[in-house]
Amino acid sequence: MSPIIISSFQELEQYEGRELGSSAYHRITQEQIDLFARATLDHQWIHVDARRAQAESPFGAPIAHGYLTVSLLPYLWAQIVTMHNLKMQVNYEIESLRFNQAVTVESEVRLRATLLSVKNLRGIAKARIEVALEIKNSPKPAYTGVVTFLYHFTS
Repeated sequence: MSPIIISSFQELEQYEGRELGSSAYHRITQEQIDLFARATLDHQWIHVDARRAQAESPFGAPIAHGYLTVSLLPYLWAQIVTMHNLKMQVNYEIESLRFNQAVTVESEVRLRATLLSVKNLRGIAKARIEVALEIKNSPKPAYTGVVTFLYHFTS
C-alpha cells in the first residue's frame, strides 16, 4: 500500500476524523533491541539477556523496550502518510500513551492511525493522531495513544 501524499494544510484537513490506514509490518530483532539498549543505556536483562529471559521472564523471550516501539512512530507513520512541501516537522506531544502488551523479539508490529483533528496555528498545522501499535497475531496492541505533530508547510 502506498502512503497518502499530503502537500498542504488544506489537504491534511480533508482527512480529519478518518482512519488513515496502517503501515507495513516491521520485525523487531534482537540486534535492534541491543542497539537501542546501547543508545539509551538501558541494559535490563529482560531485553538483552536471551537465556535469562527465556528461563525467568513471563514472556519466555526477550522483549523490546517500550520506548523502542514508541521510537518507531515516525518511521511507521511515514508509511501511512508522507508529507511534501514541508519546511519542518516537529514531534509535539504524546497524550495518554498506554503500553498494553509486551513485544517479544522477532514479533512483527505495524502502526494503525486515525487523524483526530487538525488546527491551523498561524500557518502551522497541528495534527492530533490516534495511534495503535498492532502486534501480528495478537488481539491486543502493544500500545495506544494520541500523538501530535506540527507541520510547517512551505505555502
